[in-house]
Amino acid sequence: MNKKVNTILFILGATLFNILITIFAFLLLLFVYGKLVMSHLSEGAQAWSIVVIFIAAIALSFVIYRFALKLLMKKVNVDRYFDTIIGRGRRPPVNR
Repeated sequence: MNKKVNTILFILGATLFNILITIFAFLLLLFVYGKLVMSHLSEGAQAWSIVVIFIAAIALSFVIYRFALKLLMKKVNVDRYFDTIIGRGRRPPVNR
């Protein structure tokens, strides 16, 4: 496989990973909320708390995704296996 195929597969895999982490974080936070907090709040506060849980799940998935990406970048030589998405990347200097 070439760099472009590797890049596309990585983007698809990373997107799927991010979606799964977001869903897992949302369900986990919703479970914790349901067991510990829900009975102590009024109905209006319960409705708004779902929105807060959703935003917190997105933020938590972003943190986990960044951590996983940093681990991957330490182990894999990105320039060797992946192509640039935006721009041309680094060009070698031209000898004149």
